[in-house]
Amino acid sequence: MTAQSASFIAKATIKSADLEHRRKIRFNIGKYNATVPQGKKQFEDLEKARQLAKQAKWKAIEHLDQYLLQFEEKITSKGAEVIWATDSNEALEAIGKICKEANCSTVVKSKSMVTEEIHLNHYLEKNGIESVETDLGEYIQQLDGEPPYHIVTPAMHKSKEDVARLFAQKLGTPSGLSPEELTLVARKKLRQKYLDAQVGITGANFILPDIGGIAITENEGNGRLSCAWPPVHIVVVGIEKVIPSVHDLALFWPLLSTYGTGQRVTVYNSVITGPRQAGEGHGPSKMYVILLDNGRTNLLKDPIKREALYCIRCGACLNACPVYKNIGGHSYETTYSGPIGKVITPHLRGMDDFKHLSQASSLCGNCTEVCPVKINLHELLLENRHEAVQNGLSSLGERMAWKMWQTASLHRSMMNAGNGRVKNWVVNKVFKGWTTHRADLDFSEKTFNEWWKANRS
Repeated sequence: MTAQSASFIAKATIKSADLEHRRKIRFNIGKYNATVPQGKKQFEDLEKARQLAKQAKWKAIEHLDQYLLQFEEKITSKGAEVIWATDSNEALEAIGKICKEANCSTVVKSKSMVTEEIHLNHYLEKNGIESVETDLGEYIQQLDGEPPYHIVTPAMHKSKEDVARLFAQKLGTPSGLSPEELTLVARKKLRQKYLDAQVGITGANFILPDIGGIAITENEGNGRLSCAWPPVHIVVVGIEKVIPSVHDLALFWPLLSTYGTGQRVTVYNSVITGPRQAGEGHGPSKMYVILLDNGRTNLLKDPIKREALYCIRCGACLNACPVYKNIGGHSYETTYSGPIGKVITPHLRGMDDFKHLSQASSLCGNCTEVCPVKINLHELLLENRHEAVQNGLSSLGERMAWKMWQTASLHRSMMNAGNGRVKNWVVNKVFKGWTTHRADLDFSEKTFNEWWKANRS
């Protein structure tokens, strides 16, 4: 057992027994479940829309090299600079260099999971640069010193009372403020930061190669302020975020909003094609787009697992997952939690250290059922398990146990041998690893084969 898997099991064990934590998660996911069906009504044929989206992402990923080069050519012609980053270190070095050239002391950031992936805030703080999260959920998490809990709703595990106590502790506000009052406090604090910042950093929901642009989807307007107000705009985006054309946004924007929050469409949807042009009065004077690999090509080279790169980060699979709803986002100790995180993290950060995530699944298939781009998530989890075994990453005890199980399963006489009590003792007492975090198996006194022989006459 690796240190990562031991930590995961320990945290998951604690969180799954925390009934208050589970109550908050179920309450917030319950609200999500109530709104999503309403959002889906906007589609005349939802299954066709999902299939078209999957086909568009298939096309984008299968021709990713061509689309990325087309994007670079188009957006650089408008004055932006594209930087290719193999890993997080290269991305951070590039951002550090840009900030140094801009004499930057303050950065404003809109919500971006990829900047969490490279631990950007820690890097900027280490280099004496204030980095301010401007998304309300991310701002709450930053105040509390925690990473995001969820891909879409970073502070899902906090109640309004938790946030009120946090603001009172960190910002000196009166205790017991309402959500509306808390939002106004955050707004007042953040408005000045936009004016102070020399650099604004955003992610991108989609890369648009045909026009040389990026699309940003948000609900608070902080993304627009982060990319339009400071004189320098940096976009950090994973290379998989490509869709073939700007015209595909008419499909992807409603799908992302419906499956992400239940909305018909999010409040602010922006397409950015470069820095301020001649004759324009507003916008950044410089724009940089950092295209991040950071392990994504490990998935790309696999013809089966590259399907995971279709993900549009809506978070629907997290909300549907029975494991996530019981252990929460922080137990995973990864940037991307839930089913999609369990699929991609072993390839982004190493199968040896993170293969345990693919085991943390009931394989119920609910994640696949709710995915707007129809990624076969539960099948990809099985593929990860298979790869780990093929690469010799399973323990000797595990291999012996499954070999014995296989042998017994292939021989009817062994399956029929012994009564239920004997089988229960063998499985529940000898193979203790199986029942450590599961209920005991309870075999019937007779197998179906034995029952059939005795009763078919």
